[in-house]
Amino acid sequence: MILLVVLSLLLWCAVVFGLWVSGSLFDLTQPWWPGVFLAVQMFGAVQLLLPVLRMEPEPRSRCFYLFWGSGLALGIWVLNQPNPGGLWQPMLTVLKSGLLILAATAIGAVLARYIRRLWEILPICLVMALADFGSWFSGPTAGFSRAIEQYYRAPEGPPPLIDMVLVKLAFPAPVGLAPVFGISDWIMVVFFAVVASRHGVNDNLLGSTGRALAQQGRFGRYLPVSAAALLGAVLLAQGTGMFLPALPIIALIVLLWYAGWYLLMRRKSPTQEAGR
Repeated sequence: MILLVVLSLLLWCAVVFGLWVSGSLFDLTQPWWPGVFLAVQMFGAVQLLLPVLRMEPEPRSRCFYLFWGSGLALGIWVLNQPNPGGLWQPMLTVLKSGLLILAATAIGAVLARYIRRLWEILPICLVMALADFGSWFSGPTAGFSRAIEQYYRAPEGPPPLIDMVLVKLAFPAPVGLAPVFGISDWIMVVFFAVVASRHGVNDNLLGSTGRALAQQGRFGRYLPVSAAALLGAVLLAQGTGMFLPALPIIALIVLLWYAGWYLLMRRKSPTQEAGR
């Protein structure tokens, strides 16, 4: 399953690079093309979660997590050191985004194994939303967003340090490869998807549960609520031209979905008992 995730991720990187080439070669000036590019890339990234949903949690030592966590962090840092020119630069940028997606997927899947009961996501969502909103309003995120916006509007010198953990996706020219969301956003997308799978919640907006699709090997029909919430937050930010914190939006939509699922299950239970 790990090998399948890595191979799928390399394929995803090839798709992102292909979209970047297409965006620079063809005249795609219609206002809806950036949204199409964004939706295709994020939907493709979500399909990488299907092999992850088939993985069973295994007991691991702290040394195991320390080794692989340090390895992924070192890999991200190393890939951000070279600054080649020509065609190598976008290829390296796409590869860095792929490694960030891989690291975030691993972290989100590991964090999800510590959720023993579904209600335990309530305090997590609350703390996550308040912390991200506070940081965006008057904290580090506000400064980071200004630095990133200034750099990509008029790039001079090395990029800000925060750029190292931002996932870049392809857009039609003249935008090219641009940061869309941070590694923490994708961590929570994976976290909620894995929690839903392990606690019997169908969070797939396109039909069957993610675990069922993974066991059947059916790719291309999985869109968890958390990923749709992130896509909606990104599209809203792109449409308004404002930097918006994605984590509170993800937390709110996921909680509403879980609440609706819980009420639906409560309503079905008396009906099933009466039928018996």
